[in-house]
Amino acid sequence: MADEKQMHRMSAEFQRMVDDFFAIQCRYSAAMREIQTKLEILDDEFQMRHRRNPIHHMQSRLKSIQSMMEKLQRKQFAVSMESAVENLYDIAGIRVICSYVQDVYTVAELLTSQDDVKLVHKRDYIRHPKPNGYRSLHLIVEIPVFLQEGRIMVPVEVQIRTIAMDFWASLEHSLRYKADGAVPEEICSELQQVGEDIAALDEKMQAIHDRIDAAVARNLPKEKDFLP
Repeated sequence: MADEKQMHRMSAEFQRMVDDFFAIQCRYSAAMREIQTKLEILDDEFQMRHRRNPIHHMQSRLKSIQSMMEKLQRKQFAVSMESAVENLYDIAGIRVICSYVQDVYTVAELLTSQDDVKLVHKRDYIRHPKPNGYRSLHLIVEIPVFLQEGRIMVPVEVQIRTIAMDFWASLEHSLRYKADGAVPEEICSELQQVGEDIAALDEKMQAIHDRIDAAVARNLPKEKDFLP
C-alpha cells in the first residue's frame, strides 16, 4: 500500500513537471532561436567580408524532461521544473561546428561581444582538453527574451568545436554508449591518443589555411595598381 502511494506521488510529481515544462518551454525555444539567428547573421557577415563561412553547420536541442530529472538527481538538487530552471544552464543548447580552430574563437568572440548577450561561464576544453581527449569550447550565455509577463534573461549553452573535434566526440560517445560506459582502460587510452592525433591534424589544417590566406593577400592588387 505504501509502495502504491509512493508511486502515485511520483507519478503526480512527474505530471506536474511535464505541465511546468510545457509552460516554460517557449522561453527556452525563443532564447535558442535568438542565439541561432545571431550566429547565422554573424556567419553571413563574415562570408561577405572574408569570402568564406566560419560556421560549417549548427545543431540545437532542448533537454528532455527525463534528462533534466536525471541530472537534477545526479547533482542532488530538488527534482522539479523550478529547480531545473534555477540550477541547470544547459536546458537549451546549440552546437556550432566550425572549419578551423581559429574560427571557434572568432565565432565565440563575435557572439559574446554583442550588447544583449551576457557571458555567464566559459570552459575551454580545446586549450585544456578533458582527460579522455574531449575538445570543445563551452559557453553559457544569457539573452533577453520578451514574453507577455515581461523581459527575462534565459541561459543557453553554446558548444563550439571543429569538424574534426565533432567527429571524435560523436564517435567516442556512441562507442561508450554501446559499451554501456564499461570501456576497457586500453581502449580509453587509444581513444585519448586518437583525440590527440585529431588535434594535431586540426593544427596542420589551420597552418595550411593561414599560409594560403597569406599567399592570397600577397597576390591581391594594391591600391596603387588602380591609380592612373
